[in-house]
Amino acid sequence: MEKEEQQMLANQNDYLEAGIHIATKVKSPGMKKFIYRIRDDGLYLLDLKTIDHRIKTAAQMIASYQPNDVVITASRIYAIVAAEKFASIINARFIKGRVTPGIFTNPRRPDFMEPKLIMISDSRNEKQAIKEASKVDMPIVALSDTDNSTKFIDLVIPSNNRGRKSLAFIYYLLAREVLKARGEIKSDDEFTHKLSDFEAKIEQEMTARQQTN
Repeated sequence: MEKEEQQMLANQNDYLEAGIHIATKVKSPGMKKFIYRIRDDGLYLLDLKTIDHRIKTAAQMIASYQPNDVVITASRIYAIVAAEKFASIINARFIKGRVTPGIFTNPRRPDFMEPKLIMISDSRNEKQAIKEASKVDMPIVALSDTDNSTKFIDLVIPSNNRGRKSLAFIYYLLAREVLKARGEIKSDDEFTHKLSDFEAKIEQEMTARQQTN
C-alpha cells in the first residue's frame, strides 16, 4: 500500500480528507464505471486510483498544448476560485460563468476565440460550454460527478465537482502536474503555490450568494 501511495499524486488520506471521492446519490449511465461503492447513506463513492490516474492524464494532455490554446471554464463559486487560479498559473484562458453561444463558432463575435482544448469544471452545470466545444470538435476534459452526463467529453475526471476542498485539491494538483509536464518545475517541492490559494474564502462565498439572491 505504501508503494502504491508513493506512485499517486497525493497521499490517499489527503484525497479522503478533501472528499474528492464523495459523489451524489444519482448515477448517469456514463459514470457507473467510476463508482467504487455505495455508502450507507446512499452516496456513491468514486474510485481514488481512477481519479488520481485521470488527473495525471489530464495534466499531461493540457501540457501538450500551448497555454493560450487552452480555455478553462467554471460557473460555481468554489470552482470559479480554484479554476481561475489554475488558469492563471498555467497561463490558460479563463471563462467565468456561462459560455456565450457562438464564442467558438462565430468569428464576427467580439469575444470570439479559437482554443484547441477546453476544460470544464462541471459537466452538468456547463452544458453550453460542452455544446459549443463539440460543434468545433474541440477536445473536452471535464470534472464529472456521478449525476453528470459524459456525452461529448473526451476525458472524464470522476470527482466531487461541487465541494470547496475537493475542487481546490483537484486544481492544485492539476496546476502542479501541468508545470511539471511542461518542464517548468522539476519536482513537487518547486511548486510554490499553496492549496489554500485555490480555496474559496468565506467572504467570496458570501458575495457570490448575495449576487444570486
